[in-house]
Order: sequence, then structure tokens, then C-alpha cells
Amino acid sequence: MIRQMLARLMAGRYGGDQLNIFLIVGYLILHTIFLLTRWIVLDAVALTLLLITLFRAFSRRLERRREENARFLRLTRPIQRWFHSLRTRAGDREHRYFKCPNCGQQMRVPRGKGRITVHCRSCGATFEEKS
Repeated sequence: MIRQMLARLMAGRYGGDQLNIFLIVGYLILHTIFLLTRWIVLDAVALTLLLITLFRAFSRRLERRREENARFLRLTRPIQRWFHSLRTRAGDREHRYFKCPNCGQQMRVPRGKGRITVHCRSCGATFEEKS
């Protein structure tokens, strides 16, 4: 019964996406800090984030909300890549990672081969590193 009521309420509305999740997490963090410090400004900003999240979730302008989420994802993609790279490197004990001094391209070489000459596939630069 409650499930059907919620389904009827949300019919034709946007719902949730990655930007809404980010806003909710921001709200929770700011509200927790407010509870510890009692800075009214933090609570006002946190409440604003919550209201924006609710506005976006109940919005009927689906295309506009999709565009907002796409912009958010484009802005956060470099950060997501950095965290993914960090996690990959932390789990990879068999390789060393280097950046090309010429173009900045990431390269992976096997560990334990001593001093090796590394060739960049992007720019053709050659440099020596210890693996």
C-alpha cells in the first residue's frame, strides 16, 4: 500500500541521481559539523542542500535535471579517475608506475627488473628508471 502511494507520488518526477547523492552526503557532513560546533551558518547551508535535493527529486523537468547531472559528472570525472588510479595502484604489487617526464602519460612496468629504459608510447621519449 505504501509502496503504491510512493510510486504514484513519484510518477513523472525525476527521482535520484549521482548529484542528489552528493548533495545528501554534503548535507549529512555539514549537519554533523553543525551539531558539534553549533555554527548557524553551517546549518543554513546544510538545509539549503537538503532543499535543493528535494527540489531536484520531485522536479518534473526531467531533461533539465539530466543536464545538471551530466555537468556534475563531467566536473567530477578527473577526481573519480584519480581515486580509481590510486585504488588500482594500491592493489597492484607486481608493477611500478611512472609518469613520462615529457608528456605526463602514466606507464606501468614490472617490478624487480633493476634499472630499465622506459619508452613512452605517446610521445616516444626514453628515460631510465629503477623498477
